[in-house]
Amino acid sequence: MARTKYIFVLGGVASSLGKGIISSSLAKLLQSRGFSVTIQKLDPYINVDPGTLNPYEHGECYVTEDGAETDLDLGHYERFSNVPTSQANNVTTGRIYQTVIEKERRGDYLGHTVQVIPHITDEIKRRIKLLGKTGKYDFVITEIGGTVGDIESLPYIESVRQLRWEMGRDCSVIHLTLVPYLAAAGELKTKPTQHSVKTLLESGVQPDIIVCRTEKHLNENLKNKIAKFCNVEPSSVIESIDAKSIYEVPILMRKENLDAEVLRKTMMPLDSQPDLRKWEDFLYKLAHPTTEVNVALVGKYVELKDAYKSISESFVHAGAANECKVNVKMIHAEKINDENAKSILKDFDGVLVAPGFGERGIEGKISAIRHVRENIIPFLGICLGMQCAVIEFARNKLGYKSAHSMEMNPDTKYPVIDLMEEQKKIKGMGGTMRLGAYPCKVKKNSIVFKCYQTINVSERHRHRYEFNNKYLSEFEKAGMKATGVNPKENLVEIVELEDHPWFVGVQFHPEYQSTVAKPHPIFVNFIKATIIHKRDA
Repeated sequence: MARTKYIFVLGGVASSLGKGIISSSLAKLLQSRGFSVTIQKLDPYINVDPGTLNPYEHGECYVTEDGAETDLDLGHYERFSNVPTSQANNVTTGRIYQTVIEKERRGDYLGHTVQVIPHITDEIKRRIKLLGKTGKYDFVITEIGGTVGDIESLPYIESVRQLRWEMGRDCSVIHLTLVPYLAAAGELKTKPTQHSVKTLLESGVQPDIIVCRTEKHLNENLKNKIAKFCNVEPSSVIESIDAKSIYEVPILMRKENLDAEVLRKTMMPLDSQPDLRKWEDFLYKLAHPTTEVNVALVGKYVELKDAYKSISESFVHAGAANECKVNVKMIHAEKINDENAKSILKDFDGVLVAPGFGERGIEGKISAIRHVRENIIPFLGICLGMQCAVIEFARNKLGYKSAHSMEMNPDTKYPVIDLMEEQKKIKGMGGTMRLGAYPCKVKKNSIVFKCYQTINVSERHRHRYEFNNKYLSEFEKAGMKATGVNPKENLVEIVELEDHPWFVGVQFHPEYQSTVAKPHPIFVNFIKATIIHKRDA
């Protein structure tokens, strides 16, 4: 069996150039040629994981099947490649130092002085190689967060330098830079890219391929100039022009021969062509919808689009599956109340109440849910959104006016949402939640059974609080049914209303499992319900 090849994707000039999308697109192209690929993210911040980071700081926290709280880029990796990621696919500086310090405390270093080189860099290299050692992958693509020149990125760049010497042609470096267009001069400027590569060279790393993010096409003269100043072949200068959708990038990279260049650099066979017919079919449906719906996403982080990234992308997948353009509008939960909910939500064909933590915006979410319940509008509640649906039903249908979650009101007389038993003795915040994939048994003759077409499913979780089973019989008598339950612990996973055409609350996060190849059935059917509601309105 051929040795695993390691591809490193580094960024320069500015952050947010799209290293994650380039990495995901390259993975898709290599997959389409028949290679097995995985992608990992190395994050320079000192947090052990993003689990305790505010979404305003770092966007969405993505959760893997094995319960790792990770960077949102892992969501892109899965959505493009349709390959599940794991704890091994996301590494932070905090976790690296934590491991090295634990080894030092145990005496593993036999009294030696512990230093960045070799101890920190050795641990980084060990983490990088973990996925390759499984024997499952032809390529391991490693994205390094931040930009070249950042102080916190230096140990990672040094690790790449060492691996290049150790691995030879089994290793290749892609450097993503910016080629800005100066409107006043009417020119694209290559100097930022030159300086970025120079900074990388000062760390001892020569890039093999340079991907240039740009809003204007690069002509051959500019590509040749970059190649000459940056010590790469002209064919290794790749244009990455702005696209309308991130899902167009694999097609653009195929046109630029990024995958062919990587295969050539790593001495891998070029005897197949990328087969992207299914991907192109998805793009065609995305670009040629036959209908259109408006969906409200009610949450408290609506100012930051990355806070609900997986949900937004799930709507893209579900829209294409239904040949429907889904217009998603973010509605701030704090601006909604019982008096104005009708006017705010009147133009929407469906409402999704988003997940989250904390009390801010809770009452607005509850008011939005009351409106959609009473006015028979398609509704999907995720995690806290499901819990808010339970609270709303308890207050306005069961008559428990003070019903609440123990998270928001520990003194509530009616704790319809309560802390999980195993969480009651835990004091810290990091990694204490119910995380990762858990089984759920779905009842037949339910909305979700029509979605899944099976009774046994597995979904990913990220929460501490649960539906309080003490009240379950009262809810079911009044019309809110538990249609999905964890078979081992009897925890309520899904609730539905029996007298509503499409009202579903799920304790898990279906958005984490939606991909281009497999749009999540709950999102697909929710959008189908909004289309029907619009037609019949």
